[in-house]
Amino acid sequence: MQTIVKRRADAPEEFFAAEAAGLDWLAAAGAIRVPRLTAVGPGWIELERIDEARPDRDAAAAFGRELARTHAAGAAAFGARPDGWHGPLFIGRRPMAAASEASWGAFYARDRVLPFLEIAEEIGDVTAAEATAVRRACELIADGEFDDDDPPARIHGDLWNGNVLWSASGVVLIDPAAHGGHRETDLAMLALFGCPFLDVVLEGYQHEAPLRDGWRDRVPLHQLHPLAVHAAGHGRSYGVALAEAAEAVLDLAGSDRE
Repeated sequence: MQTIVKRRADAPEEFFAAEAAGLDWLAAAGAIRVPRLTAVGPGWIELERIDEARPDRDAAAAFGRELARTHAAGAAAFGARPDGWHGPLFIGRRPMAAASEASWGAFYARDRVLPFLEIAEEIGDVTAAEATAVRRACELIADGEFDDDDPPARIHGDLWNGNVLWSASGVVLIDPAAHGGHRETDLAMLALFGCPFLDVVLEGYQHEAPLRDGWRDRVPLHQLHPLAVHAAGHGRSYGVALAEAAEAVLDLAGSDRE
């Protein structure tokens, strides 16, 4: 097996150990493939090298089914760390809070949106008016407006297209921010940043584990987290998109009450 070594001299403490824990946890579901871990140490991690191939419809359908099975493997709670891991969580290089919540909304608003909104507002990527809209949406979310019967899912947590590798033997996921979350969050992130054959991925997912009615309307709700993360360091355009998603959430809450 050929391997690659990733190194970061400026990596936060336990950064790569957290990545290793997330990869092991996703692999333990026995569904979606991740690179095999060879070794990990302070500032570095050694992983199986993945030879990439062109995406195709069969691989996309299999990806959807495997992602659904990975989600179904579950987590201890919303915000839970990977089983057996007691250290920090990260998304990119940013710390990400762990939690043990029974309510998805309380966890999501408090730990996945608001901390990154504060940073985005401080650096000027979100205006005061936009931040007010996001906080109004978070109040509804935290109050359980969008809670449902879905149990905590075993999610990748940073499922943008750059972390989806297409190989000759199917999709391989890298660089997780794995934790207990809502399964629609992974799917919304795929939609936000694009994914080859996304419609086929979603069909495969639905075949394995049908989504609740209205899931398409809830995409902006589940995109609040990745948009807030990007608004905290990747430019003003993400702050605008974050506010637009928040307004969509407010509209959705209003329509649900009619």
